[in-house]
Amino acid sequence: MKKKTVAQPKSGDGDTVHSPLVTYASMISLLTLCPPFVILLWYTMTAADGSVSETWNYLKQNGVQGFLDIWPRPTATAYKIIVVYGVFEAALQLLLPAKTVYGPISPTGHQPVYKANGVAAYLVTLITYMALWWFGIFNPTVVYDHLGEIYSALIFGSLVFCILLYIKGHLAPSSTDSGSSGNIIIDFYWGMELYPRIGKYFDIKVFTNCRFGMMSWAVLALTYCIKQYEENGKVSDSMLVNTALMLVYVTKFFWWEAGYWNTMDIAHDRAGFYICWGCLVWVPSVYTSPGMYLVNHPLNLGIQLAISILLAGILCIFINYDCDRQRQEFRRTNGKSTIWGKAPSKIEASYTTTTGETKRSLLLTSGWWGLSRHFHYVPEILAAFFWTVPALFNHFLPYFYVIFLTILLFDRAKRDDDRCRSKYGKYWKLYCDKVPYRIIPGIY
Repeated sequence: MKKKTVAQPKSGDGDTVHSPLVTYASMISLLTLCPPFVILLWYTMTAADGSVSETWNYLKQNGVQGFLDIWPRPTATAYKIIVVYGVFEAALQLLLPAKTVYGPISPTGHQPVYKANGVAAYLVTLITYMALWWFGIFNPTVVYDHLGEIYSALIFGSLVFCILLYIKGHLAPSSTDSGSSGNIIIDFYWGMELYPRIGKYFDIKVFTNCRFGMMSWAVLALTYCIKQYEENGKVSDSMLVNTALMLVYVTKFFWWEAGYWNTMDIAHDRAGFYICWGCLVWVPSVYTSPGMYLVNHPLNLGIQLAISILLAGILCIFINYDCDRQRQEFRRTNGKSTIWGKAPSKIEASYTTTTGETKRSLLLTSGWWGLSRHFHYVPEILAAFFWTVPALFNHFLPYFYVIFLTILLFDRAKRDDDRCRSKYGKYWKLYCDKVPYRIIPGIY
């Protein structure tokens, strides 16, 4: 009898993501280590001067009780902020004018239809937030002052949200791209549905990943900047560079949002604890943490250094965008676009769906995609470094996000390669022969 392996329940493609040991280890780690880490990150950044050693000494002296003492209890104010923000973003997702965009056809033959209005939602959100502050209706410093309570509420609220997603996947799946692995832990962790929706138009993953998670990144970047201004009467150049680069990056994301719907996060990873809890909790806390640190560390970089970091960061974000644009245009034109002034080189690949139908794909092997199979991760990691480096090097913790992102993207590149190897077979081998490096040209 063939030994059964634990796999992420994709849309019927049968791919194994990780070994059973890694799957269970990551599940246990996410459930047990990430929630307290979010609280410790917030505490260290806001109450311990960003010093890991100071937090460590506190915990060593006070033990578990000391940790419980610093874990803020969710408050009515925290829940009110989360609910108002969530309802506002959901309303924008549903009600703003939108262009109809079609996602990739899944292995079961299902093609999701999206309402693309991310740029409009992004602009309305930021303009509304700044207007509320400017006219004295709502002070964003309230968000910062209740940040620990907000994170605590998100930790528990997102757990409940993921339980509801699990139940929905069993009782009322939205499409044929759903199903069970036969293991309750794996189903809860990786998810039951690929494209869960409420009604016909409200896509849950678009909400959690884009309109709640990524939008909160921009909102909190502005919040930290405003908090520093209200505390000191001015904003340091280090905070300005950090905020500007984060906003440029998130702006790029929403400009390209329809392209994001073709990526692994949306088209292959199901809506479970792994991705939804991460977008609802990890993104607002860890991804924004360099700005959180700078609130109480108004470092002066000087004009020359500040401009140099800003330009380097913008260049990295542009290259990251141009990588995605190249591939998206290549797909849109069925390989008839130009790449760097010439016709693109490509490999014509075929694959078989779970229903037995033969499909055709084009694999781009020129431009940025000729340098390495996942070259776009290089400028993304460098961009994260450049919006973190204004924190300088007095403390290690601001750089946690850069390290985490590097590990995440390297793991994602491997998972994507494994999935494509299984999907395309001999054509993927041809592709790897032509583009031999996975991420870093000439090295890896």
